[in-house]
Amino acid sequence: MGESGNSRGFSWLVKSCITDSCREVSRSPVPSHCYHKDLLPSAAAAAPDSSPIFALPDDVLFECLSRVSLSSLPSLSLVCRRFALLLDSPAFIDLRRSQGRLRRTLFAICISDLGLVTAAALPIPIPIQPDLSWDTVASPISFSGDLAAGTFSQPRLAAIGRSFYLIGRGATLRYDSLTGAVSLRAPTLFLRKKFAAAVVGNRIYVSGGSTRTSSVEEYDPEANEWRVVAEAPKRRYGCVGAATGGVFYVLGGLRVGAQREEEEARDAHACAGSMDAYHVRAGMWLRVRAVVPGGGCVVGACGAGPYIYVLASHSVEVSFWRWDGKGRRGGDWMRLEPPPVAGQHRLGGAVHFACASIGDDKLSALVYSSVSHGARGMETALLVYDIRLDEWSRGPELPPGLRRAACACVEC
Repeated sequence: MGESGNSRGFSWLVKSCITDSCREVSRSPVPSHCYHKDLLPSAAAAAPDSSPIFALPDDVLFECLSRVSLSSLPSLSLVCRRFALLLDSPAFIDLRRSQGRLRRTLFAICISDLGLVTAAALPIPIPIQPDLSWDTVASPISFSGDLAAGTFSQPRLAAIGRSFYLIGRGATLRYDSLTGAVSLRAPTLFLRKKFAAAVVGNRIYVSGGSTRTSSVEEYDPEANEWRVVAEAPKRRYGCVGAATGGVFYVLGGLRVGAQREEEEARDAHACAGSMDAYHVRAGMWLRVRAVVPGGGCVVGACGAGPYIYVLASHSVEVSFWRWDGKGRRGGDWMRLEPPPVAGQHRLGGAVHFACASIGDDKLSALVYSSVSHGARGMETALLVYDIRLDEWSRGPELPPGLRRAACACVEC
């Protein structure tokens, strides 16, 4: 079967696993947002030993499932629990990657206080044409317990495999980009807001965003558990995160948590253009003397290849930099082509960036400009930076319901 799928082979694969009880369950409509292995009915989760497909070992099943078209994979997740587990495993993603069947997709996601998860998807590589449109999907979720208003007003987004983890202030959500399923996960141990988050080795690391702790937390998706792995050298608020080469970088923000108020007022802006680097495997902080040239404030960052790319605000302009951590003095900065942000946006209002790597050769930046002197209000733009050409292109504007969304790229 090719990527387009073979309907006859796919039908045999599905029918061989479906018992009479499964067929009874399938007659009842299942909402798209319930397509998750943890929400499958117990009758569908149990597979008969007599089914011929279940006599196959996992590696043969992987080969069969990997050749099913992308559009049919969500249906396979509903067949039985074994299929759902296999499709959700890193080994399945690795196999599809080796076969050249994975597709990169850029997602922009936001969550309303009413519990509506809105996601917009754009396939990569992106033909940079402003007239393209995003594929928008809304998935409702029933929040358990009383979540405070604004819990996900400025979430941090981390992608592992085909899933996104949206980390808010005291709550975490998992969003399956393949099925659209949304589920609550374990919250961070400490309440955080405007903190740094990044993925290193299929684990999520967060730091900053709290005046009460300098702890760095690690999240294990398999165990659904957070744990403290280190104490940061500085307490930062309003920082951003990035990762490359097994190192978690915490950039920018204000320094908070000083013992005395006068010290905090004096040192608050000392972190604005600096970064701390935590080597995950070694479990230690690296001594890096990295400060954005010209005293800019870091407003966005992400890792791509061996480098960290940083957007910095200098009041009247936005600059763009590449940082190489292998420099003689702990790192070298290179100034790159700045993003094409309109002058009136920089001077007349606030500019917010959400950055993500979409491969080793391209970066994306969602730019949100709140223009105080204009009548159009907030504007949103997708900008894509081509690393090889050192140039920016403008993509399609996001839908109105995705203002101040977080963005990340997945393969599925």
